[in-house]
Amino acid sequence: MNLTLPTSFCLKFFSATLALANFFIVVTLLSEGPPPWVPAPARAPGPGGWGQPQDLLDGAQVEEVPTHLNPGAGALLGCSPTPRAHLRRAEGCAPRRAVPAPGRGGLCRRRPRPGRRAPPLRKGQGASPVPRRRRREMATAQKAVAAPGGSGPDPDTQLDQEAARWLRWDQNPLTLQSVKQLVAEGDKEELQRCFGARMEFGTAGLRAPMGAGISRMNDLTIIQTTQGFCRYLEKQFSDLKQRGVVISFDARAHPPSGGSSRRFARLAATTFISQGVPVHLFSDITPTPFVPYAVAHLKLCAGVMITASHNPKQDNGYKVYWDNGAQIISPHDKGISQAIEENLEPWPQAWDDSLIDVSPLLHDPMTSINSAYFEDLKKYCFHRNINRETTVKFVHTSVHGVGHAFVQSAFKAFDLVPPEAVPEQKDPDPEFPTVKYPNPEEGQGVLTLSFALADKTKAKIVLANDPDADRLAVAEKQDSGEWRVFSGNELGALLGWWLFTSWKEKKQDHSALKDTYMLSSTVSSKILRAIALKEGFHFEETLTGFKWMGNRAKQLADQGKTVLFAFEEAIGYMCCPFVLDKDGVSAAVVSAELASFLATKNLSLSQQLKAIYVEYGYHITKASYFICHDPGTIKKLFENLRNYDGKNNYPKTCGKFEISAIRDLTTGYDDSQSDKKAVLPTSKSSQMITFTFANGGVATMRTSGTEPKIKYYAELCAPPGNSDPEQLKKELNELVDAIEEHFFQPQKYNLQPKAE
Repeated sequence: MNLTLPTSFCLKFFSATLALANFFIVVTLLSEGPPPWVPAPARAPGPGGWGQPQDLLDGAQVEEVPTHLNPGAGALLGCSPTPRAHLRRAEGCAPRRAVPAPGRGGLCRRRPRPGRRAPPLRKGQGASPVPRRRRREMATAQKAVAAPGGSGPDPDTQLDQEAARWLRWDQNPLTLQSVKQLVAEGDKEELQRCFGARMEFGTAGLRAPMGAGISRMNDLTIIQTTQGFCRYLEKQFSDLKQRGVVISFDARAHPPSGGSSRRFARLAATTFISQGVPVHLFSDITPTPFVPYAVAHLKLCAGVMITASHNPKQDNGYKVYWDNGAQIISPHDKGISQAIEENLEPWPQAWDDSLIDVSPLLHDPMTSINSAYFEDLKKYCFHRNINRETTVKFVHTSVHGVGHAFVQSAFKAFDLVPPEAVPEQKDPDPEFPTVKYPNPEEGQGVLTLSFALADKTKAKIVLANDPDADRLAVAEKQDSGEWRVFSGNELGALLGWWLFTSWKEKKQDHSALKDTYMLSSTVSSKILRAIALKEGFHFEETLTGFKWMGNRAKQLADQGKTVLFAFEEAIGYMCCPFVLDKDGVSAAVVSAELASFLATKNLSLSQQLKAIYVEYGYHITKASYFICHDPGTIKKLFENLRNYDGKNNYPKTCGKFEISAIRDLTTGYDDSQSDKKAVLPTSKSSQMITFTFANGGVATMRTSGTEPKIKYYAELCAPPGNSDPEQLKKELNELVDAIEEHFFQPQKYNLQPKAE
């Protein structure tokens, strides 16, 4: 009998058979375990940031990228955003189930059946070994990092490897999502920016924008850096697990990437505590100087401060102090950098910052250090009676940073009426909404609100800290009604004179002068040298940066010497040597006492500065910078100076100004020395050339260690008795113009001048 089936029935039967076959294929694939390249699951915020694994997005579909994942016109988690029309669950399925992959340092995901929600991760739950098929698929995924179509360069390139490792290791859902998006879209330009080169750990630690990738500050790079630092400390200190470390942080935050100074500090503490190292973690924001103070006061092995100081709002940093209370110097930076490279894969407990909250190894030094610091600060108050009675009024701004409460406490420690705080800038705000740059060194633009409040309250002195309160700017209302912002060199002259004068009156024993020192960086004014020559104490200059002055001050103290003061022209001052670093809190209150004392003599700060120059000789300075983001261009500029008239010939003139000596601390050359070798330490990793001119002028050109700037510092020094500062200023301006024209050549190198 012939049986003819309808065509529609055949088609339905064939479709059902095919669906059943697909079902058994999926079941078979799932039984082999999850694909190893699938990145870690999202993590939801816990007490200090991202807690236990949970679903990345709880909604079934999201038509647009959520606002917390999309910073709009700015960079997406540190990488330029590419708009996406839809961000959906994979094929409309329920969230993938997170399962740890043994030995991989990250989490793989297994997709549950459509329509079913994955159960939460259970303690001790593991995954089967990765099958060979999955390893082949991993290689395919690595190729997709370079080009989604699989036709990109060799998968073993550094970029491919770094991005693939990131997808395995990162457990911050925001930075993870941004990298997944870049990979999916094949945005190799942004991948290169994020993964082309790891942040270089130097004597300044780390400083970079927050966002995804190894070139940025983020959860993963903080973990990696701290793991390396921990291993290095273990080799250096046999008693690390008895003494411990201190960690603090400023108020910076970057919501698009989920990064913040507080979050980074907790992750750093988690890393140390997971290895049995005691951590003194401040429970709230502090000024940077509190970290070196705590290292010395508690006799700890090291300190970490999470801050980018006065950098733009998107930046953050990782600043390291050694057990002597000073910033690290070589060779520690190289040793730490190598240890970081050897400990990149996150340790088992690296992401679980909740473990520190119940650990006996966690200590909060906030109350004890706060009390001890201000008790020590009281020892540097020389005129308490004058302070109690002064009528001088002060205005203070913390420029949206951490300084407000601490400066208020410092004034109380000196029996001074606390300053009026600029209300719009008093409280911490990582957006720095009222200023273009949160750096009081930039001058008038940052201080506009301070001047307005001072005019309103009849205050004559403005004190301004940078956001982490380790720097200080001072401005004074002049008789003309104008505000004068003192340069770092001018305030250095005032504070140096004041601290020496106060010490001399208190000490009375002039034989102590032979063991008394002041320090400044080589690019700062030589005014302290002039004062030292006349008064009989010692002056030394160091390389640029307080890491050098702090370590030298510690060496001198260990030899029984007294270091009264140290400063750098970048508004950094060490007025109290119990902190071996610049300290904007102590500098603020010492400046206030100086102004109060001068008021009893009917003198202003400006009048006293002029008296110092008359007595010790005018030191007229001018400093500025050009911005250049291309390291290659910067290198060409400096190499041109080293080969000005031919091979290995430095310039002999700059315009009409004759050059009498040259020191190059990049190459170690110094033609003022008999052996032509520089006395100060040299470094090939930075550019720095100093020119001495026949007219007595000195100018230094150098690169910045933390910003894309080529800086210059120029000074004309006159012996005591030369009372024509205006002529000196004119001559210095002509010299600076010649340096900019002939040495910087901004048009040739496409340099951007400092914004006025």
